[in-house]
Amino acid sequence: MSQQPGRRPSKPYRRPQKDPVRILAFEALRAVDERDAYANLVLPPLLRKAREGGDFDARDAALATELVYGSLRWQGTYDAIIAQCVDRPLREVDPPVLDVLTLGAHQLLGTRIPSHAAVSASVELARVVLGDGRAKFVNAVLRKVAAHDLDGWLERVAPEYDKDPEDYLGLVHAHPRWIVSALWDALGGGRAGIEDLLEADNERPEVTLVARPGRSTAEELLTVAGEESALPGRWSPYAVRLAEGGEPGALDPVREGRAGVQDEGSQLVALALANAPVEGPDRAWLDGCAGPGGKAALLAALAAQRGAALLASEKQPHRARLVARALEGNPGPYAVIAADGTRPAWRPGAFDRVLVDVPCTGLGALRRRPEARWRRRPEDLDGFAPLQRELLRQALAAVRVGGVVGYATCSPHPAETRAVVDDVLKGRGGEPFETEWIDARPLMPGVPALGDGPDVQLWPHLHGTDAMYLALLRRTA
Repeated sequence: MSQQPGRRPSKPYRRPQKDPVRILAFEALRAVDERDAYANLVLPPLLRKAREGGDFDARDAALATELVYGSLRWQGTYDAIIAQCVDRPLREVDPPVLDVLTLGAHQLLGTRIPSHAAVSASVELARVVLGDGRAKFVNAVLRKVAAHDLDGWLERVAPEYDKDPEDYLGLVHAHPRWIVSALWDALGGGRAGIEDLLEADNERPEVTLVARPGRSTAEELLTVAGEESALPGRWSPYAVRLAEGGEPGALDPVREGRAGVQDEGSQLVALALANAPVEGPDRAWLDGCAGPGGKAALLAALAAQRGAALLASEKQPHRARLVARALEGNPGPYAVIAADGTRPAWRPGAFDRVLVDVPCTGLGALRRRPEARWRRRPEDLDGFAPLQRELLRQALAAVRVGGVVGYATCSPHPAETRAVVDDVLKGRGGEPFETEWIDARPLMPGVPALGDGPDVQLWPHLHGTDAMYLALLRRTA
C-alpha cells in the first residue's frame, strides 16, 4: 500500500531497555516509601540477589547504592526543585512517578553522569516501570530540571540566609527545617558549626568494626583486612575502619562472631560505662535495651574478662534473637531474655552496672538512615518521652547503691538527652532518686571537644561517629 502524500512514516515501536542498576534502585525506593522500610535493610538483599544472578559487578552495586542513598538523602531538596517543574501540586504526582523523578534529579544534580545520559536512562526506566505514557511526563520534567545545576536551583528555591536561616540551611543541606532548628539548639554556636554538622550528616559513614575483647584484637582485624583496606579507629582501642567498599562479612573474625560491625560512638558509650568507677562488688551487669546487640556483645566480652555476668534484655522477641546471635560464643556467663524494661523481670538493686540505650528519634544516625529525616515529625518526641523516662527510672531502680547507670541515646535533641535525665532525677512523674553525676569525659580518653560535662554528646562532624549521648549516674542512697 502506498503512503499518503504529506504524512510522515510512523516509527517502529522500540522496546524499552532494561537497566538492572536503575530498576533495583527504583525497587528499593518503592520499598522505603510503601513499607516504611529502611534502605540499609532493604538494599543489601537486593544487591546480593543481583550479584548472585550475575547481573551486577562491584561498579554496578556502587552506582545503585549511590542512587538509593543520594535520592533519599536529598529528597526534600529535590521535591522543592521538581515542584518548580511540574504543572500540579507535588502531592498529586503518583508516588512511583515521583520516585523515578527523584532518581533522575539525583543523577542530574548530585552525580557526574552527563545530563543527556541521566535523562535518557530515567526515561527508559519510566518506560519499564511506569509505561510509555508516563515516561513522556518524566522526560518533560527532567528536561526542565536539567536546565540548572544544583547551585543554580538552590538560588531559585531557597530563601536568603539572613531572611530565614533555618529554611535556607534545610534546603541547601537537605534537612527538614525542624531538625535544623533542633540540631542547632543542641550544638550551639554560629553558622559554621551547624553547616559542618549538616554536611557531615550527608556523607556516607565509614563501616567500623569492633574487635570483641578476649576474642579478637584490632591488630588482627587490620591484618586480616589488609593495610590498603583498613585503618585503626580514631578513639576506641577495639575499632577498625574499613575503606569504602570493604565487605565485613568476608573477614573471618566477623564471620565467626569474634568481631562485629559497630559505630565507634556506640563502642565509646559501652566502654565508658564499663570503666566508670563503682563502689563495692562488680559482678552483675545489665543491658536493659539490648537490641540489636552491638553494645551487649562488647559489654559481655568486657564483663567476661572481669569475671562478671551480663544480662541482656530486649522487649521485642525478634530483636532478642539478634542479641543472642551477637553474644553467641562469648566465653563468660551471660543470659539473653525478651523482657520489657519498664516492667522489670529482675529484682530492684540486683546490678552493679546498668546500660539503657533508649528508643529515640534516631536523629544522631541520619548518615546511616537518610530517609529517617523525612519520616520523623516533631510530635515523635512526645511519643518517645514517657518511655525514655520510665526506662531510666527502672534502670536506676535496678542498680544497687554504689552502682552505675548509663543513659544513652542516638539523638542529640535536648528533649531526648539532658531533659530526660533532669526530669527523672528531680522526680517529675515519679519518685526522685538520690544520685550523683559521674563525669563521662575522662572515660573517653583522647576524644576532643566533649563539652562542659559531666554528660557527653558526640557529633559526626567533630568525632566521626553517630551523635551518641551518654549520661553516667551513681546511686548514692
